[in-house]
Amino acid sequence: MTTKQKPIGSGFGASVTAEDVIKGIDLSGKIAIVTGGYSGLGLETVRVLRSAGAKVIVPTRDYNKAVTALADIDGVEIEVMDLLNPASINTFADKFLATGQPLHILVNSAGIMASPLSRDSRGYESQFATNHLGHFQLVARLWPALRKANGARVVSVSSWGHHFSPVVFDDPNFERRDYDRWGAYGQSKTANVLFAVALDKRGQANGVRAFSLHPGSIVGTGLEKHLSKEELHAAGVIDENGQPVLDPTKNLKTVGQGAATSIWCATNPQLENMGGVYCENCDIAPLGQDAESEFHLDNNSTLTDSGVMPYAVDPEGADRLWTLSEQLIGLRFAI
Repeated sequence: MTTKQKPIGSGFGASVTAEDVIKGIDLSGKIAIVTGGYSGLGLETVRVLRSAGAKVIVPTRDYNKAVTALADIDGVEIEVMDLLNPASINTFADKFLATGQPLHILVNSAGIMASPLSRDSRGYESQFATNHLGHFQLVARLWPALRKANGARVVSVSSWGHHFSPVVFDDPNFERRDYDRWGAYGQSKTANVLFAVALDKRGQANGVRAFSLHPGSIVGTGLEKHLSKEELHAAGVIDENGQPVLDPTKNLKTVGQGAATSIWCATNPQLENMGGVYCENCDIAPLGQDAESEFHLDNNSTLTDSGVMPYAVDPEGADRLWTLSEQLIGLRFAI
């Protein structure tokens, strides 16, 4: 397997913030869509993109919550969309396409983590359906606008958690195997990385480049809502007083530091003519060890390891996921 996974020496590091990364970049006239843009990393991503002059649209399942969360950021457009509802994705995309506008930046930041077993109306496991399939459908439907930009970037917010599991192609929806919440999360995050590989391969001829990334472990974004304080303490991400443990060298970051790699992937000129890569700490990540990591909340030492699992950037796996995703959503991606 060949891969482009090699750090480029960006000059940034683990402790830089999204504000640091955006300095000197003018996004006036650019249009961005950020899923999950009303909380956590997505909210910071929206704020920083707006500060650089971009027009930003935030699709949301909870309109009123988004209005409240985004009240302090001028000029953000809010639209209704639910990643678990295929019809709402189509409605959102159709409304945007009807404007005739190009789409320069799409940051797929929304996600859920380690949730109890639940399924969407199609019977698909919710983490796979939310984190991957919903975003796959969104990109497929917005493809004409991405192509019209003559230079667009699609950014998939993945996670170090992709180490927990490859995509289990024979049973992605846990229909014939016991449900494991971390395995399901890991599979969905691997899917985010593979999707960037496959999309970049298909999109670069039309100027569409794709990236995936690990933002770091950030407490307080809402992503950890299915974990108890005891579990978070055991994982080493909060202290005995329930306060976040911050150490960027161990990927324990603030929201501003966590959003930095999303902003870097979405906007930085260092990535011109590149794509299909997984990034960490505002740089392309190296390849990691080709062995799955069994997750134990009482031992987070492996969470500091860097690198992307080879199975997550395997071109054959990426193509296989692309085909499976088209079948599951019943929509052919018209490149």
